[in-house]
Amino acid sequence: MQSKPIPSGDDANTGSDDAGEIVEATVDEAPMDEVTADEGSSNPVETVANAAQDVVATAAQDIGSFIRSQRVAAEVSLRQLADRAGVSNPYLSQIERGLRKPSADVLAQIAKGLRVSAEVLYVRAGILEERPASPVRDALLIDTSISERQKQMLLEIYESFQRENRENDADPTAGKHD
Repeated sequence: MQSKPIPSGDDANTGSDDAGEIVEATVDEAPMDEVTADEGSSNPVETVANAAQDVVATAAQDIGSFIRSQRVAAEVSLRQLADRAGVSNPYLSQIERGLRKPSADVLAQIAKGLRVSAEVLYVRAGILEERPASPVRDALLIDTSISERQKQMLLEIYESFQRENRENDADPTAGKHD
């Protein structure tokens, strides 16, 4: 038996836009045709449910492969990262293989263990939208000599300066002193 995410009856019928609303159910591999619709299915609810399931599975694989590539690049073993992140070795392995989609809290712990920005993992996992590229922002996010809290504070200050400058550009009399 293998655990597969499938939409619950209520979630599949509500027309919800949230593809993340799934429940875990245990199903045998053989009768999967009974659980999922065929490609040519005329049932729109099953078609949408299958599409949502595919999106969630793809996101889990994407974040998992990204975490694995970061771990390998950092020359950290699976066991070492699991210890650093405070998660079990099998759970981290399932995340890397795309079998499990980690929560935001687990992603933050993994980011800390890899010494990368949690924001990078959140964007990869689809939790946050990607912001426009900025050399200052990118430099702050990859800097391993400062903590996540310090990075966040510096980014907030930087963004407040940018907002202030945009407002001043829009109103030439703003910020002028006699």
